[in-house]
Amino acid sequence: MSTKRKGISCYEKAGVDEELFVLRAQDSTAPATVIDWISRNILSATDQKLRDAMEVALRMRKQSGRKMPD
Repeated sequence: MSTKRKGISCYEKAGVDEELFVLRAQDSTAPATVIDWISRNILSATDQKLRDAMEVALRMRKQSGRKMPD
């Protein structure tokens, strides 16, 4: 998982014409969306990827200024 501060590895891995969907931590529904991703990928994603996603969801919940998506 990456953040704007840490780099853009997910963008570098995407194909030239590949669609991307970005969740911002200020989006009040983002943590639940990440948790849903975890539950849907629990059998196929690596343990590290699942842990990383959970850590992202938990950090998102602590984000100040959270609001409905715009």
